[in-house]
Amino acid sequence: MDSWNTPKWVMDIFKDWFDPCPLNDNPKIDGLNIEWKDKTYVNPPYSNPLPWVEKAIEENKKGKTIVMLLNVDTSTRWFAKLNEANAHFLWFSERLKFSGKDASPRPSMLVVLDGDYLVDLEESKEKGK
Repeated sequence: MDSWNTPKWVMDIFKDWFDPCPLNDNPKIDGLNIEWKDKTYVNPPYSNPLPWVEKAIEENKKGKTIVMLLNVDTSTRWFAKLNEANAHFLWFSERLKFSGKDASPRPSMLVVLDGDYLVDLEESKEKGK
């Protein structure tokens, strides 16, 4: 199973943020098919983050700030999409220890799609016309 509970200290940072992908092996809501909030934190299934990344980029285009906890893997299509979307990548200096498990077998990162940055960018483009 690739359900990894976000470390408590990370969850504490995002405790008031919407989570469309909470740890639940039998979710009642499909987080990919609902509207996300202005501040959304996502720890998607690591086996297939691409649909979550695409949804995050879509929601970010609406001016929302999205933070994702992902594996560090710069060779993937989903990483390229995040890079093209002007995401900010915050690397952890050590392997995360997920709640209830040993340290992650892979390095992790927080990816930030800043809604305010996108709005500012669009306004700058408009002023330049």
